[in-house]
Amino acid sequence: MKHTSKILLLAVLFSLLQSCGGIPEILSTPIQNIDSTPVKTSKLSENELKSWMNLDLVTDTVPGMSVNKAYAELLNGRSGVKVIVGIVDSGVDIEHEDLASIIWINAKEIPNNGKDDDKNGYVDDIHGWNFLGESVHENLELTRIVKRNKTRFEGKTESQIVAADKADFADYQRAKKALDEKLKEMEAPKQQLDFIVTVDQTLKDYLKKTTYTKEDVEGINSADPKVLQSRNIMLQVLSNSTKEDFEKELAEFKEYISGQLDYNLNVNFDGRKVVGDDPYNYNDRNYGNNNVMGPEKKQIEHGTHVSGIIAAIRNNNIGMNGVANHVAIMPVRAVPDGDEYDKDIALGIRYAVDNGAKVINASFGKSFSPNKKWVYDAIKYAASKDVLIVHAAGNDNMFLDDPNSYNFPNDQEKGSPTEFADNMLTVGAIGYKYGSDIVARFSNYGKINVDVFAPGVKIWSTTPDNTYEYMQGTSMASPAAAGVAAIIRSYYPKLSAVQVKKIIMDSGLKINKVVVVPGGDDTKPFADLSKTGSIVNLYNAIILADRLSRGLK
Repeated sequence: MKHTSKILLLAVLFSLLQSCGGIPEILSTPIQNIDSTPVKTSKLSENELKSWMNLDLVTDTVPGMSVNKAYAELLNGRSGVKVIVGIVDSGVDIEHEDLASIIWINAKEIPNNGKDDDKNGYVDDIHGWNFLGESVHENLELTRIVKRNKTRFEGKTESQIVAADKADFADYQRAKKALDEKLKEMEAPKQQLDFIVTVDQTLKDYLKKTTYTKEDVEGINSADPKVLQSRNIMLQVLSNSTKEDFEKELAEFKEYISGQLDYNLNVNFDGRKVVGDDPYNYNDRNYGNNNVMGPEKKQIEHGTHVSGIIAAIRNNNIGMNGVANHVAIMPVRAVPDGDEYDKDIALGIRYAVDNGAKVINASFGKSFSPNKKWVYDAIKYAASKDVLIVHAAGNDNMFLDDPNSYNFPNDQEKGSPTEFADNMLTVGAIGYKYGSDIVARFSNYGKINVDVFAPGVKIWSTTPDNTYEYMQGTSMASPAAAGVAAIIRSYYPKLSAVQVKKIIMDSGLKINKVVVVPGGDDTKPFADLSKTGSIVNLYNAIILADRLSRGLK
């Protein structure tokens, strides 16, 4: 509600003194305690829902990141430098109407001449690199661990394992237990799928049609118990859904079951053989290609959505507004339909760093990382080159501070009191309803291992072939924060990656409310769910960045 905007959170501009560069001087700091802000009880309009991550809690009563407000009040009339943001993900639709003009171009490479003109080890890498080649589907890491170590460890006890193999054996046991549990969990949904497919096929056979309408089903009059049962079940389904929606949901359900049983959890599937490298040999680096969209456009939905959140062209009256302007998106395809390989992630981070990225978004994660040192070294390398990595906290509603909880990559070894690098920001997800349910039920959390929260529920963004969809996850919260980081690095390019991380953490909205803990009905103070107890806020971040850039406290 607009009448509350004169109190709570507003950073009053005591004056707009022009500096030598024409940049208004921001003198005040914001009021942080926003817990008395009125809660929006009415349903969000379509426009509000599509743009809620950019809205302001005080002005709009929606817990967005105050992006629109920051542009209108703090950045209006100012210019920034171009910032390259590396998108280490599934690939990006570089032809999308809301992204095409901001895709990174490697000016040192001559297009399609079959040569490595810039001598960076990657031939014709005009827009980035595809470390997956023609690969699409993959195992989960836990499946790969079981597959690779079966002959070493199956049937053995810890007492039979030599000291040098005990860490691998512990990982194998944890992976085997997790794989067995996941396969068990898939039994019920697989039975449900088989049943509904049988119902659908029974009706098609009876009606002698490849598709049918609700009216067709209502008109069925059969003495066959199987047909009659199928009729009644389908009518019940169609009472809550259209036939088109049912077919779409059924197709998605089939795809999910197939993805899990045929690929992710299938120890007999090898998705890497089409790439041609040894994923466990870090020195085997001559692989992949320059097709950052990969072989199947549908499979780059995730990376395209992430890219739009960060930087879809603002105010072009198309689709949506990303968080950041002055951005070049650098696609690095390294995340398949399954778990990413540590080698691809490590090399992908290094590629982005070496080719000028100042922010890298990492909307991926897994619970096992057999070659995590490669990734850790890449994170440290990025730190040495002043590059900020923004990482999704994960979607397992898991308390990451628990010694038995894992989400890789991370920047802190289990049990270590300190981070091994200062350039990684880990982001949990919130929803658009300010109150006790603000934390996304799926989000991981932790006072030690999660830094901040950002919008990640029902986020509208770009998807392949000039489309737009809602998606949710910490995968969406991470690019929201990465967009804020990119803006800071654009308008205040002298600030380091470590400073930008600290600004985002220190400038967030502090919430003292008691909230529902993800994954259950327990409640805790919001402050206990992350290191900062705050929500990323661009308006506050710009104020703090401005002060820091001027040497003010």
